[in-house]
This record gives sequence, structure tokens and C-alpha cells, in this order.
Amino acid sequence: MTTARARAEGIAAPATKAARHARIVELLSKSSVRSQSELANLLAAEGFTVTQATLSRDLDEIGAVRLRGAAGGFVYVVPRDGEDTVSRPHSDRFEAASAAHARLIRMATDLLVSVQASGNLVVARTPPGGAHLLAGAIDHADLASIIGTVAGDDTVLCVCRDVDGGAEVARQLLSLADRR
Repeated sequence: MTTARARAEGIAAPATKAARHARIVELLSKSSVRSQSELANLLAAEGFTVTQATLSRDLDEIGAVRLRGAAGGFVYVVPRDGEDTVSRPHSDRFEAASAAHARLIRMATDLLVSVQASGNLVVARTPPGGAHLLAGAIDHADLASIIGTVAGDDTVLCVCRDVDGGAEVARQLLSLADRR
């Protein structure tokens, strides 16, 4: 429920980042939003006042990407939970996967401090507060060699599919971080 609608109905709804993210995901899934200013206006109508910089960060954090819509113009879309693809035609799935991979490269470049492997486990270190961003990027990139991640404050644990796959995944993460 939105902040403005909740207030009108007498329900307390927080104006938190998590609530804003949830509302952005809902708006993007229900309507064709073509620009950040259009999204900012939709949010403002519901009681969320955001700057362009904040909205840009929000879109990045939730994994939103701009894809060519059915009408030919670009629209913002968000991958479905647990996937790196969006509810769009097959040709757009490649673009979403590429966006998820590009985001992983950006997050690895910006956040990866060190990587250690042991068997099928990889421990990736980030600056404080960065682990969830890196783990989310790894999860959305849907790497075939990784079953899943667990994030703390500054540590990401990656569980690899192959019993001895940790060393290869650690090498891949380091390689991604060195791409810029």
C-alpha cells in the first residue's frame, strides 16, 4: 500500500527506502514508465518525494533496466524474483541478462575487496555495507556455477554447484572486477 493511500485510509505506512523500492517495483510492473521524471511524478503523487540521484540509485539497486517496449520506445522493467529476466518477449530477455551481467561487473569492480575459495564455497569481502549489493548482483546474473549467496555486512558467501568449483568462481569474480 502506498504512503498517501495508507494515510488516507488511516493506516501507518513508512516512507522508508524499502517501502519506496516496493512501490517502484509495483509501478514498473503495472505501467509503462518511460523516464525517471515520469516515475518521480508517479511516486510524488503517492507521497514519495525523491531526487533524481536517489531515484537513479533506487532503480539500480532493484535491478531495473530500460528495454525497448512493444510500442518501440524504451520503458523501465524489473526482473521477476529469483530471475534475471523480465516479463517481456524473448528478444528482450537477452538484453535483461546482459544488463544483469553488466551490473555484476560494475558491482564487482566497485565493491570486491578480496576473494577466497574452499571446495565449493567462495568468500567475497566488500567494504562495510556492500555485501548485499554484490550478492544481489551475483544472484541476478544467474551464474550457472553458483547455487546461491548469503550476504552479511561486508562478506558474501557463494555456494557453488560443483564440489570443487570455488576456485573457478573466485577466479571469475576477480576477472569481472578487473574489467574496467
